Amino acid sequence: MSTDTLAIRAEIEQEIAGLTLPAALARTAEAEGERPAYSDKVGVDLSAGYAPGWRTVGWAELREQALDVAGALLAAGVRPGDRVALMASNRIEHVVADLGAVHAAAVSMSVYNTLSPDQVAYVAGHAEPTVAVLESADHLARWERALGATDALRTIVLIDAEPPAGDDRFVTWDAFVASGAAWRTEHAAELEARTAGIAPDDPLTILYTSGTTGNPKGVVLTHHAVLYECACSLRVAATTGHNDFISYLPFAHIAERTLGMYIPQVNGAHIHLIADPALLLGALGEVHPTRFFGVPRVWEKIKTGISAKLAAETDPDKRAQVEGALAVGLEYVEAQQAGATVSPELEARFQAADAGLLAFLRALLGLDRCEWAASAAAPMPLEVARFFAGLGMRIYDVYGMTETCAAVTSCGPDQFRLGTVGRALPGIEIALAEDGEILARGPVVSQGYYRQPDATAALIDADGWVHTGDIGELDEDGFLKVVDRKKEMIITSSGKNIAPSNIENYLKESPIVGHALVFGEGRPYVVAMLTLDAEIAPLVATQLGIPAGTSLAELAQHPAMLAVAQQAVDAANERLSRPEQVKAWELLPVEWTAESEELTPTLKLKRRVVHTKYADVLERLYA
Repeated sequence: MSTDTLAIRAEIEQEIAGLTLPAALARTAEAEGERPAYSDKVGVDLSAGYAPGWRTVGWAELREQALDVAGALLAAGVRPGDRVALMASNRIEHVVADLGAVHAAAVSMSVYNTLSPDQVAYVAGHAEPTVAVLESADHLARWERALGATDALRTIVLIDAEPPAGDDRFVTWDAFVASGAAWRTEHAAELEARTAGIAPDDPLTILYTSGTTGNPKGVVLTHHAVLYECACSLRVAATTGHNDFISYLPFAHIAERTLGMYIPQVNGAHIHLIADPALLLGALGEVHPTRFFGVPRVWEKIKTGISAKLAAETDPDKRAQVEGALAVGLEYVEAQQAGATVSPELEARFQAADAGLLAFLRALLGLDRCEWAASAAAPMPLEVARFFAGLGMRIYDVYGMTETCAAVTSCGPDQFRLGTVGRALPGIEIALAEDGEILARGPVVSQGYYRQPDATAALIDADGWVHTGDIGELDEDGFLKVVDRKKEMIITSSGKNIAPSNIENYLKESPIVGHALVFGEGRPYVVAMLTLDAEIAPLVATQLGIPAGTSLAELAQHPAMLAVAQQAVDAANERLSRPEQVKAWELLPVEWTAESEELTPTLKLKRRVVHTKYADVLERLYA
């Protein structure tokens, strides 16, 4: 470890010495007072799409509500270290329930809303929570099997669902919170002592990874690891002023939990909670956030929408104006890489392009105030990053995993290079194993997998290095590039090593392609399965003269759409070496979603699920 890394780590450790999340929140609540903490759309009629109107809770009130929930948990017999499971959309009650569990010295665990009843039963049987907080009748149905999977579950709190008759384990959210408030009037000192007894190295949360294969594993994260992550991330992000943020990814996802829950509790912000990611674009147009995070698929969707509109412009002069402005924007952002300084001449050209068009385009997206925009969970396609650079935006790619408490590397204002996930965060070490696997070490590393010592031993070696399972490359300036998942690298029958995600990203540059899966393990050549983008493909179809209202299944068989898909394959193949080129493909008549099980809740491909589910398609492609 370098002297600089040690010195920075010691500096951050001093900042957070003895700190726990409840102590951090107490500081923020005192400093922020009645300033807005969280807002959501609960109670607003969204049946016709996005609608104005928010309900909001301030920082001081948020903490008081959390203490009421903590009181209710203590009254229900929750002990230090007990697990409290949460299944709810992004809404104020989810945050309050999580904080209540933390203040009761329990371990909160948000569970993905899309897990099947069997998966929920597995998690419940493995973690044995004593309390579950569920939002809806759908969530209750998903937990029905789990209720018999463990005897530990004594209390089920229902936010919107009706409690089943004759089962005294169930209680409504309002009644639960009210009981906690009443309990606090008599036992305030007991709750205060419970919270004060939390140590920095105590578990804060267990997050069950969504996983692309097998049963999910519970990642144990401590107060100390989370607070170190917050501190080093804030240093690199270098945001200023009071931040507005949109939270729309599940709180079971470490990135959303860190950005939408933990960092705000440390330094304050106004978080707008969106229950349905389909409403994100409307929220962007209303909130105009100063910080925004999106998995690559979100950025791809935004890019595709803009590209389709720009492509529809028939006036050659206007198209030339737009293309010229985007070229200046890209040149401007590229000139700032690795801390470089922009020349006065380029600065002047960018300011002119920005005033003339680029700022207007960013405002249309709701990203005109955004000073920090980031992407993680999978490698950002370079062409997507370059597109947003053309708008004058730097998308800061971030790399990490649940097991490292989110980010271990990041781009930022002072460490940015297109096509990379940045440099190591302050005090974090990054290295490559002999086979190219990315290794990470530092205070953010998880305690391991809950009740799975063998899996923990495979994750963290004797020297404290986390084996990420990703293949990477480090350049001479310390910038990391993620190539692909180690287990997902394809080795063809001729022995060629191929990274499928690189090919898939090229294919998805076509506006009509929603998802792509490349296959070729042990085969003589590479093939691909494609799905249509449910929003953009119908618009392109209309431009091609296909009647509006034609179903996706019909579009997938239409000669005109097949021709566009062929163009996407041809364009990708032009940029690939001969062994990487797609020799056969099929456009599927379906969408891939988390609900249909081809994707994880964070929109990553479950390759083995797709391989099994579409085995007949793969056989056809090799026939």
